[in-house]
Amino acid sequence: MSTITRALGVALVGAALMLGAPVAHAEPAVSAGSIDWKPCADDATAECGTLRLPIDYANPSGDTFDLAVARRKATDPAKRVGVLLVNPGGPGLSGVSFAIRQKNYFSADVRARFDIIGWDPRGVRLSQPVRCSSDLGLKRPSDYPATEAEFDALVTFNRDLRADCRKRSGPIADHADNGATVQDMDSIRQALGENQINFYGLSYGTLMGQQYAERYGDKIRSMVIDSNMDHSIGTRAFAATSAQTAESSFTEWVKWCEATTSCALYGRDVTKFWDDLLAKADRGEVFEEGYPVDAKSIISLASNAFYGPYFGDYAKWLSTLQTGTPTQRLSVRDVAEINLPWQSTFCADFSLPVHTFAEYQSLSAIENAVAPHMRGGSIGHKSIIDCVGMPEKINNPQHPLTIRNAPKILMLNSLYDPATSYLWAANAHRQSKDATVLLTYEGWGHGVYDKGDCVGKAVDGYLATLETPAQPARCASVPATVQVSSDHDRGVRPYGTGFGPVMGHSGS
Repeated sequence: MSTITRALGVALVGAALMLGAPVAHAEPAVSAGSIDWKPCADDATAECGTLRLPIDYANPSGDTFDLAVARRKATDPAKRVGVLLVNPGGPGLSGVSFAIRQKNYFSADVRARFDIIGWDPRGVRLSQPVRCSSDLGLKRPSDYPATEAEFDALVTFNRDLRADCRKRSGPIADHADNGATVQDMDSIRQALGENQINFYGLSYGTLMGQQYAERYGDKIRSMVIDSNMDHSIGTRAFAATSAQTAESSFTEWVKWCEATTSCALYGRDVTKFWDDLLAKADRGEVFEEGYPVDAKSIISLASNAFYGPYFGDYAKWLSTLQTGTPTQRLSVRDVAEINLPWQSTFCADFSLPVHTFAEYQSLSAIENAVAPHMRGGSIGHKSIIDCVGMPEKINNPQHPLTIRNAPKILMLNSLYDPATSYLWAANAHRQSKDATVLLTYEGWGHGVYDKGDCVGKAVDGYLATLETPAQPARCASVPATVQVSSDHDRGVRPYGTGFGPVMGHSGS
């Protein structure tokens, strides 16, 4: 383990100790209704419906909203075990679309045993989406303020955006945190008439799983949480670990390119090529088909490419970029409103305050020291910046993970995940070691379930029999150019084609 990794690990433990105990929640004094299932409009082989729920569980007789739900029934009723609730993360990704379109994401054995249940979390897409002005969104200042005035402008923008979203969306914007979502999950369980659920959560969906286990542990039969969040850390630990995992992913991509003849940059000093390209982009000298490409875009696309990982595709794209003078200007979509649940969800789950420009400079220095080639890392940086100026008293504050009365939960994480640091998974596991088993994938990418037979069989076996892998559980990496084993019947990843959205920054 490197010195920086050890240091970050210590920082995580210290941050967790400072954040205090879990916050107690009152149980909802509400009985869930029923779901009227009908064939989905997009695919009649799946069923869709809605479940009416209170916007504020503390006021169950108040305003309500309709939670969109989709179901694919178990393909072999004789083998049916129960329901498998699934969430692909974000926050902001659609569980309904996941259940409908990713029908082969799980193995044939899992599909035979479980009804696959997806839902759009409150504030997302079909579940009373948080709506915000697209015109206002286009006025967003830089995520990298260079002066105190630019930092102040960012604070003002975030507050104006929050006010706009609340005005357009109504009270759902103040009740889209993960604490409310796990109550929705249990309402789904009740509406389905199930005593217990099985759950698979990916990325931000792992936070749903962790907090459902804290609150409703006895309602779980099995749970797989893949690419884990750490809900115990503060601003500096979040920034440092996010930067570390971005830089380690970059380093692994460089190693792959320099050792793989099919890489479009093979035979070159890839790190020098990268540094030179970013310098040219800073001067406005990089373009694609006449359109300018800035350094921020190059880094953001790198983060997205490392999700798969799509090492070869990304290297090929970089090799096609031209240098010189752009001849075209970028245009934007003409839409009045966009679904932006980020502030209403992430900023209500994580209080990561940055009060002043001086504090921002200190934080940025940490990010850049840890991730010099990724310039601090775009994912974690943007996650913090999008919440600058937001209320620090939040609905679902951070706390160490405390799970009681739950069966063994299977945690998955790759060593080189561009979005959810392995340090996060290790820290969450450390806090819940009596309730969780951590399976480490010794490779790359965000999302581990589809990374070869070792991981796939461990997950499928656990879901079927509740037997967890012996500790320490590890699976060797599969080649970065191979994502799906022919022995494991999988569909495409939940991010669709291309590099996929960065965690938490998907809009529709």
